[in-house]
Amino acid sequence: MRLALPLYFALYIGVAFVLRSWVVWRRTGVNPVVLPATDGVHGYVGRLMRLTIGAIALVVTVFALAPTLYTWFGPFASLERPAARTTGGLLLAASFLWTVLAQRQMGVSWRIGVDQSRRTDLVARGLFRVSRNPIFLGMIVTLAGLFLVLPSTATLVIAVLGIVTIGVQVRLEEAHLLEIHGAAYAEYKRRVPRWIGWAGRPQR
Repeated sequence: MRLALPLYFALYIGVAFVLRSWVVWRRTGVNPVVLPATDGVHGYVGRLMRLTIGAIALVVTVFALAPTLYTWFGPFASLERPAARTTGGLLLAASFLWTVLAQRQMGVSWRIGVDQSRRTDLVARGLFRVSRNPIFLGMIVTLAGLFLVLPSTATLVIAVLGIVTIGVQVRLEEAHLLEIHGAAYAEYKRRVPRWIGWAGRPQR
């Protein structure tokens, strides 16, 4: 596990962020990373996302290389059970595959952040038929899996921070998509749940 976790997150970041960003840039000439470092809500959310990713890297690196220092992160010994770790590992594997598939289905419309300078297509196929935000859903499952594998105060704080940040980002993106796609997105939003569920039912 000490070796597997850093390798997993290195693969996750490499495939889901670095490789996907390169693919979109190669196909379109557009940098898909649009997390501004400016003031305002978009910049604030961007900083929180970077903080979350950095905190995950720190925790798994310390766990792998300096286990005695890991005790500073407040591990929950009562939750460190084989069943929890197995469940967490399965969630991590499933979330990785789910996220990569959703990114592939999104194609060149995929962005990290809100691209206010370019109009992207409205994607409503594949996993986007059962969730308006399958990539963010996969990221939330990743946070849950990390907590089950490494239950601690640190991973709990990371999970809460990540989920709150994702929740804010999702609403920013929904407002942006409604602005550029109008009635088409309003209808899509009516049919498909924000997170996951049966499409076709009226949604909030």
